[in-house]
Amino acid sequence: MVTNSDFNFTNNETVILELPFSEHIEELRQRLFHIFWIILFLTCAAFIEVKLLVKILELPVDNVKFFQLSPGEYFVSTVKISFYTGLLFGSPFAIGQIILFLLPGLTKKETKVILPLLLSSLFLFGLGLLFSYYALIPAALNFFLNYSDEVIEPLWSFDQYFEFILVLFYSTGLAFQIPIIQILLGLLNFVSAQQMLGAWRYVILVSTIIGAVLTPSTDPLTQLLLSFAILLLYFSGVGILFLIKN
Repeated sequence: MVTNSDFNFTNNETVILELPFSEHIEELRQRLFHIFWIILFLTCAAFIEVKLLVKILELPVDNVKFFQLSPGEYFVSTVKISFYTGLLFGSPFAIGQIILFLLPGLTKKETKVILPLLLSSLFLFGLGLLFSYYALIPAALNFFLNYSDEVIEPLWSFDQYFEFILVLFYSTGLAFQIPIIQILLGLLNFVSAQQMLGAWRYVILVSTIIGAVLTPSTDPLTQLLLSFAILLLYFSGVGILFLIKN
């Protein structure tokens, strides 16, 4: 890995000196240290305004009263909400630190591929969170509410409610990484775009299974929505790989 201090100018020539391994470790330690403190700061900031975050998380469902099973349950839930919020908003900074660490050791060709993929991965993860918040979570919760309508009064544990939507958030965010995985596999020549397109029958079957496994609810609407999103992402990845390779 090379930094600006690693250039010696002799007779108008540039000699590149590689950093010793110990300095690479020290640089990595410093960047991890910065990431830790940024996430900690954002977590503390989120904890200060945690009531606002709780209200935002409660918006997808109406006509439900939340309760806590034990005196400390709500406090523990707010700590988890604050941590995951700090982790979420600190991820762009973390990716930036990783890029700065890897950048000097990459070739120009690798840089042109890795940087857009990292940024696209972050964008798709955020898109997955929005899709989950505005589509999957309301669909799942309304299904359960309508199913028990006029039979059981909806009183939900807030901690269990938060864990439910947290699983849905991250499973959807990870599912939205499918195009990134496809592009990497294609660039490494493990699978071609033509082969991916030719396996569309199996993809439909697998997307249905993934939709059923990743969604913590058992309602068919949520599973179908996620399965459709996975199919759309898969064929988008095939199209992007076609464009890159041709």
